[in-house]
Amino acid sequence: MQISKNFNGKKVLVTGNTGFKGSWLSIWLKQLGAIVYGVSFDIPSTPSHYSVTSLSTQIEDHRLDIRDADSIAKLVQKIQPDFVFHLAAQALVRPSYEDPLGTITTNAIGTANLLDALRSLDKPVVAIMITSDKAYDNVEWVWGYRETDRLGGKDPYSASKGMAELVIRTYVESFFNSSDSNVRVGITRAGNVIGGGDWAVDRIVPDCMYAWSLNQIVDIRSPQSTRPWQHVLEPLSGYLVLAAELAVENKFHGEAYNFGPSSNQNYPVSELIDEMAKYWDHVRWNDVSVAQSHVHEAGLLKLNCDKALYDLDWRPSMQFSDTVKMTVEWYKYYYQNSNQSMYDFTISQIDEFTKIAKSQDINWSC
Repeated sequence: MQISKNFNGKKVLVTGNTGFKGSWLSIWLKQLGAIVYGVSFDIPSTPSHYSVTSLSTQIEDHRLDIRDADSIAKLVQKIQPDFVFHLAAQALVRPSYEDPLGTITTNAIGTANLLDALRSLDKPVVAIMITSDKAYDNVEWVWGYRETDRLGGKDPYSASKGMAELVIRTYVESFFNSSDSNVRVGITRAGNVIGGGDWAVDRIVPDCMYAWSLNQIVDIRSPQSTRPWQHVLEPLSGYLVLAAELAVENKFHGEAYNFGPSSNQNYPVSELIDEMAKYWDHVRWNDVSVAQSHVHEAGLLKLNCDKALYDLDWRPSMQFSDTVKMTVEWYKYYYQNSNQSMYDFTISQIDEFTKIAKSQDINWSC
C-alpha cells in the first residue's frame, strides 16, 4: 500500500495532537501533503514534542475537551474531515489511580462523543480509533495477545481502554454497519512506544533523558520488567496503512489490529538502559524496585501482529538497536540545540525511518 497519495490534499483531524504520538503523526501527515487539523484539551507536558517542533504553526489547532460532546460535534461539522485519527486520551497507568473517573470519562465517553459526531457527516470518512495494548486482560503469558483475546484490565487506565473498545464495537455494529455507511472504522492497539520528544511523567526514556541531561542519577522502579519496545513511528505507520486501506475498500471495516515489534524485540528495562548508554555519556541509575512500594504495573505484555501482516502486509521495520539509537539521538540533538525548533530534525527521522523500511522491502511509504 502506497500511503502518500491517499493523504495528499485530504483533510485529516487528529485528536490528541499535542501528545507524543499525536504530534509525530501530525508532522508525518503534513509531510504526506495532508491538511491537518488538531484538537486537544491542553499540552500534556513541559517541554513537549508538540511545543519544541512549533507544530502549532504548521496545522490548524483547536483546544477543546473531548468529553464536551457539543463542541466536538460542531468541530467535526466545521472541518468535514476525510480522515480522523483518535488519540485523545489520558494515556498513563499511574495517573489513572489518582483520577480514575477522569480517565474513564476521557477515554470511554470521549471516544463515544467523537463517534457520535461522525454519525451526522454526509460524506465518507475513515476513523482510526487508537486504544492500547493494555486493553487486553493481561495475565502475563509468554505468547502475544491476538485481537480476539479477552479485553479488560486490573487498573483504571486498562479498564478505560477496554470500555472504549466496547463503545467502538457498539457504534460499528449499531450505526456504521451498512455497506453504504459513510463511516469506516479501524481499531488499533499498540503500546510501549519510545522516541524523541516524550516527556510524560513516570516513563523510562523521558526520566532517563532528563536526568542524564542534568548529569543526575535516575531511579528505576522495575529494571526486570519486560516490554516490547518499538519506535513511535512503527505503530504510526500501521495506523496510516490501515487508514489508506479503509479509504479504498471496506473489507477491514470494524476490524482491530495489533501493531507491535517483532517477537524478539522484548527486552527488560535494564537492557534498554544498557543500550541507551551506548549513545549517552555518564549514564547512572539506581534500582529502587525493592525500596519503594508501587501501584500495579504489568511485568510482561506482548502482542501478536500476524493479523496486520496477513491483512495489511504490515510488519515492523526497525531492530531494537535502531529504535534506541534513533530515540537517544533525538534527545541529544534537542539538549545540545534547545533554542532551535525540532521540526526539521523530526522530519529527518521520519525520512530515516522510511529509508530503513525500504531497505527491508517495506514499500508502503513510497
